[in-house]
Amino acid sequence: MSPITLFAVFAVAGIALAIFYLFFYRAWRRTRELKQPFPKAWRKHLQSTVPLYRKLSAPLQQALERQVQLFLSEKHFYGCDGFEVTDRVRVAIAGHACLLILKRSYTDFDEVRSILVYPDVYRVQASERDGMVVGVSNQVRAGEASSLGQVVLAWSECESGAITPESTHNVILHEFAHQLDYLDGTADGAPPLSGEHAKEWQQTMTIAYDDLRHSLRHHRTSWLDPYGATKPAEFFAVLTETFYQQPHHLKEQQPAVYNLLCDFYRLDPGELARS
Repeated sequence: MSPITLFAVFAVAGIALAIFYLFFYRAWRRTRELKQPFPKAWRKHLQSTVPLYRKLSAPLQQALERQVQLFLSEKHFYGCDGFEVTDRVRVAIAGHACLLILKRSYTDFDEVRSILVYPDVYRVQASERDGMVVGVSNQVRAGEASSLGQVVLAWSECESGAITPESTHNVILHEFAHQLDYLDGTADGAPPLSGEHAKEWQQTMTIAYDDLRHSLRHHRTSWLDPYGATKPAEFFAVLTETFYQQPHHLKEQQPAVYNLLCDFYRLDPGELARS
């Protein structure tokens, strides 16, 4: 074989490998992963730490298990401040996160790469702007999400949401809702939608957001955690918490918002809660 022919063979092989890696490797790897049985220990963790899992039909339980299996095979978990990330911790976080994509595509979380877990709420230094003056403040946080594919969580807050499934707070749902919001490049309270869906979302959510802020300004009892009034991105994240944790309350208070979230998440937690 001449040097030119040999070079051509290697060049074609290299191009073929590059195409496979770029366009087919991820799907091949996921197919291979799902051929493995779902560990029984993980199923027990789902039953004990993800209350909604117990209410799902058998097909939906299997669907959630598949999403969790892929999530745990691809995402990297890191313990912070000496925290040990056990399988129970990993499955609990993955289980709640994957509830958001139970009826959606797993590819919605393709850009999520790492989850940092603190034992408890943690302190960060954040810059604050007041006109032309920029300062630094110490903030206590239970979680945060980054457009760079990183999610930070405080395990004590995660565990609290699992123990009290009908509470208003679930930091895992909250931060992974931000990740869905980032799918169009920015967290602005409007995940990727098109056409009439985008128009309806904008109109309905703006009215509901303004209504929440109006209630708080006039010292009325708000229908949503007041943190949702800070900005549209937090409004969407807090709505997601309430949608899964207190579906009947949200449906009663804001039926139009509830229906939009049912369309986006492609399920109705209120129906699941009756089973």
